[in-house]
Amino acid sequence: MSWYNNEQTNPDGMVISSRVRLARNLNHYPFPIRLDETRAAKLIGEVEKVLVPMGFQKIDFSGISDLEAAAYVEKHYVSPEFAKKDGPHALFLNEPCNLSVMVNEEDHLRIQCIEPSLSLQEAFRTATDLEEHLDEALDFAYDENLGYLTQCPTNLGTGMRASVMLFLPALTLNGYMDQVGRELSKVGLTVRGMYGEGSQSQGCIYQISNQICMGLTEEDILKKLDDAVAQLKDLEKQSADQIRPGRKEQLKDAALRAVGLLRSAWLMSSAEFFKLYADVHFGMNLGFIKDISLSKLNSLLVQAMPAMVTLGSKQDVRDETSRDRERARLLRETLAS
Repeated sequence: MSWYNNEQTNPDGMVISSRVRLARNLNHYPFPIRLDETRAAKLIGEVEKVLVPMGFQKIDFSGISDLEAAAYVEKHYVSPEFAKKDGPHALFLNEPCNLSVMVNEEDHLRIQCIEPSLSLQEAFRTATDLEEHLDEALDFAYDENLGYLTQCPTNLGTGMRASVMLFLPALTLNGYMDQVGRELSKVGLTVRGMYGEGSQSQGCIYQISNQICMGLTEEDILKKLDDAVAQLKDLEKQSADQIRPGRKEQLKDAALRAVGLLRSAWLMSSAEFFKLYADVHFGMNLGFIKDISLSKLNSLLVQAMPAMVTLGSKQDVRDETSRDRERARLLRETLAS
C-alpha cells in the first residue's frame, strides 16, 4: 500500500493521506542537540537491534547521496531537516506497513505512519503499536506532569503530531484559505504545505495538523482533526457550488487542456506539473474528467518529483532540461489513455 489514496477510500477526491508522528526520546541519552557522534551511533545501534528483526530496512543517511536523501523527503518518509543533517542519523523503513522511524532528528526517534485517505485512527493504532514495542525495549523519557519529554517544548505532552493532506482547489480559487487558516488556529490547528512546517502549498494541497501536544489526549487531538476535516470538506463543496457557470466552463477547458498536456508534453517542469495536477484533479472532482484514475494521478505527487525522476530514469539525467524531459515521459506513460 502507498500513502496516496484511491477512488474506493476517497470518493470525493479531497483527502489524500493521513499521518501520525510520535516524538520520543530515550532516558539514558541526552537530547540530540547535545549528543556526540559516538553516542548518536550507539543509539542507532540500539534501535537497529529492535527494528531490523521486525522487518525494517535500515538506511544510513550518513552514507547516502544528497539525491537519495531528497527522494526520501519526496516520499514523505523523512523531513527536509533530517535529510540535510550532519552526523550519525538513520531511517528505519517498513513500507508494507506504511511505517518509518527517523533516528536522531530533532528527537531521538520520530515514529511515523502514513495511511491513504482519511485514516487517522488506523495510522494512530499502527504508530502506537510500534511505539509500545520500542518503549519496552528502549525506555522512553516520560514525566507524570509533562508527558513525553521532547527537545522542543511545543512537543511536550503526547509528543504527537497528526495531520491530514487535503486537496482544496475551490477554497483556494475563491480566496478563502487565509480565513481558513485563521479559524483553524483558534482551535489549535495549523495549515502547512505538502512537506509540512516551512513549506508552501503546491497544487492546492495543504496539510492540516495540530499545534498543541500538551493538555490534550491523543484521542482529543484526533477528534479535533477529524471534525476540522469534515468541516473543510463541507466548505470545499459549498465553495465549489458558488462557482458561476461561466467560470465552470473555463475550469472544464483548463482541465481538459491539462490532460492533453500531461499526455503529450515533451518537457515538463515541477512547477508546471503541480499547476496541471490541480487543474486535472479539480476537473475530476467537478465531474469533467472520468477516464483517469485518482490513485494513479496522486501517485505522481511522489513519482514526478525531481529526485524521484532522476533516480528512476534509465537515461543519464544530468541537468534540469533532461530531468524535465524524463518527467514528461513518465507523465505520458502513466496517464496514457
